[in-house]
Amino acid sequence: MAALASNPQMLTRQGHSSYKKEQFWKKESLSLEKKCGFCCVKVYNYEKLGRSQVEKEWRLEAFWSNVSQPETVEMVPINDVDELEAVLSEARNLSQPIIIEWMASWCRKCIYLKPKLEKLAAEYNNRTKFYYVDVNKVPQTLVKRGNISKMPTIQLWKEGEMQEEVIGGHKGWLVIEEVRELINKYV
Repeated sequence: MAALASNPQMLTRQGHSSYKKEQFWKKESLSLEKKCGFCCVKVYNYEKLGRSQVEKEWRLEAFWSNVSQPETVEMVPINDVDELEAVLSEARNLSQPIIIEWMASWCRKCIYLKPKLEKLAAEYNNRTKFYYVDVNKVPQTLVKRGNISKMPTIQLWKEGEMQEEVIGGHKGWLVIEEVRELINKYV
């Protein structure tokens, strides 16, 4: 019996039939108990054929994702220099690094990286904030403030200054790993 469940619950299936004057009874149940980010799965299988009864118990442990933490966190847009300065001053007050993806709507790699960065943002939800800037929709003074020449460019800012950057012209998973290393260095 296979089951997918978002919450711990009891799933039960029963079946009855008669075969050559013998009564067949079978009950299968699946109990999911959430404990510390893991799911303990207990599967009970009872079979009764005639007068004999067989009881089997299997215990499986499988990873249960933490449902209290979001899977993705939407990146917040920055639209002008004043917004960038406000974001930088807030990060300075909280002494948190921020990640800014400089992108363009026509850039395929930029569009491809954004959902991956939103998943990464969920991992660092309370420790790092993630933002994006669409360089075609903002004033050029903002683009010059970021010193952007290629896209996608992912920058880590801390204490109001750009610390390091990754220019994402290579494979998406490599870019995400480089960004993860940057965050771990400054968190």
